[in-house]
Amino acid sequence: MEIVTAFSDGFISSLTPELVLFAGLLLVILIPNLGNSTFRIPSTGIRVPWLLGGKRFALTSDPRLPGYLTCLILAASFILTMLSQASEASVTLIQSDSGMDLLKVDGFSRLFEMLFIGAILAAALASLDRLPTNKSEENDLDSLYNNRRQVDFYILLLTTALGMSIVALAQDLFILFIGLELASLSTYVLVAFQKESKAGSEAGVKYFIVGSVASAVGLYGLSLLYLWAGSLQFDELSAAWNAGAPALALVGLGMVLVGFGFKVSAVPFHFAAPDAYAGASSPVAGLLATASKAMGMLGLIRLLVVIAIPDGAEGSAVWLVTLAVLSAITMTWGNIAALGSDNPKRMLAYSSVAHAGYMLAALTAVGAWRWGHVAAPVGFAEAILGAIAFHLVVLVAFKMGAFLVLALLEMEGGASRLSSLAGLGRREPLLAVCMFIFMLSLAGVPPLAGFLSKFLLIAGIVKMSIGDLSTTVAQDGALSLGSLHWIWWFALLIFINSAISLFYYLRVVVVMFFDEAEDGRKQPLPKGFFIRVTIWGCAIATILFGIGGDALVRLCFAAVENLQL
Repeated sequence: MEIVTAFSDGFISSLTPELVLFAGLLLVILIPNLGNSTFRIPSTGIRVPWLLGGKRFALTSDPRLPGYLTCLILAASFILTMLSQASEASVTLIQSDSGMDLLKVDGFSRLFEMLFIGAILAAALASLDRLPTNKSEENDLDSLYNNRRQVDFYILLLTTALGMSIVALAQDLFILFIGLELASLSTYVLVAFQKESKAGSEAGVKYFIVGSVASAVGLYGLSLLYLWAGSLQFDELSAAWNAGAPALALVGLGMVLVGFGFKVSAVPFHFAAPDAYAGASSPVAGLLATASKAMGMLGLIRLLVVIAIPDGAEGSAVWLVTLAVLSAITMTWGNIAALGSDNPKRMLAYSSVAHAGYMLAALTAVGAWRWGHVAAPVGFAEAILGAIAFHLVVLVAFKMGAFLVLALLEMEGGASRLSSLAGLGRREPLLAVCMFIFMLSLAGVPPLAGFLSKFLLIAGIVKMSIGDLSTTVAQDGALSLGSLHWIWWFALLIFINSAISLFYYLRVVVVMFFDEAEDGRKQPLPKGFFIRVTIWGCAIATILFGIGGDALVRLCFAAVENLQL
């Protein structure tokens, strides 16, 4: 493992994708402000170009420029991250001059960075057709206003990407919290970005208030953990937990879990999620359902798997039971609530709650194995964490794709009712087929990516139960349903909930292909070149990752090995 210090030569080379994001953020701030301003050298008549101000140039005043520039920056960062992931032969640990671990560049962190940047890139591409780009010379104030809205929106997207990258690389809970808040504060504003609408403003306020409270509770939990262990480094916290977790440590851990529970929309921290998804623009809602959820799940993996479940630690039983109960309630409540939702975006929000429950069940299985009560084979934890990582990666394709279809409907006039999808099969057959693919994948129907990801999650849980069952049979010579480890029931619960979800996913399909379109909604949808290309790309990825996802599965499993469990 290579160890470099901050601001050394190795620091620059190791963090090239992140530095590209930071440099790009500065460019998006500066370039739209370039103009023909000059300043006069004192005591002379010589005027020197200053550029920052004055009448802006035709190129820099183009409202489309910030979007194009942001997409190029995100694409460059994504490619650099992918190349780093493919060529990462060793782990690079970045330390401060005092020897404190700051960031860690390895296959695991790079995988999640690709997920974050890829989801934000998809949202940015789709937003090129979603924000107004008025270039009228008759009203220069309107043109300036549209330009500034474009700049603000894409600055927030880049800030979100930078914050999520910090979360992926962090090796200290405080640094992880800084990255989490940098991304969270940006998403709060993105949710409320459509301030002209009542739903957008209300969603932003609710999401900000609930998120701020969750962050405050999490920060207080960090202070308790520091008071207990004297450090927030992952390795030092893990060693302290293994030596014994007193009540102070358990309370601190529980408070930190509140913050991450909000990010993954786990019950009972999900209350603001449906309103936020419904009030935000669909590309932003897709970002919340994919990248933001993955960021919260990454935090849970770092906190629970890396720190709080060393072998035989008694304190592990407390959070293990809590997580088991939360996962069962989360997946069940999410699906039941989605059944009664007539708003497609709220329905997808509750669907995201259910998917969070599936992944929490998998984390519970890892906890049960690591706690020493299950005789599953060595390497089980890596296998099931790899399944979680694969599920989060492919979720970007079909969950983001579903939200982008709704984004096209929003361009027409709104997508707040299920009836807005009526007749889509006749109006836009290709778009309806894409939505059909996304719904089937969300339900876990083969051979799509959603089926493979759910299959890997369930197979990991069942494999652990079978490993424990084989030991029980060898010792007692008896086989019965009661001999199964209790974690097996979570596999059954995921299967039952997936069957329930089929109803509301297929309801969307029925409405698209068999219901008549509303009056005034029988013409083709707006063109939206970039958003359509993104939807098609998501549909193709959903199919390919389901039929031929072996390479991605191996990549996810190999990335998880860097956790060194």
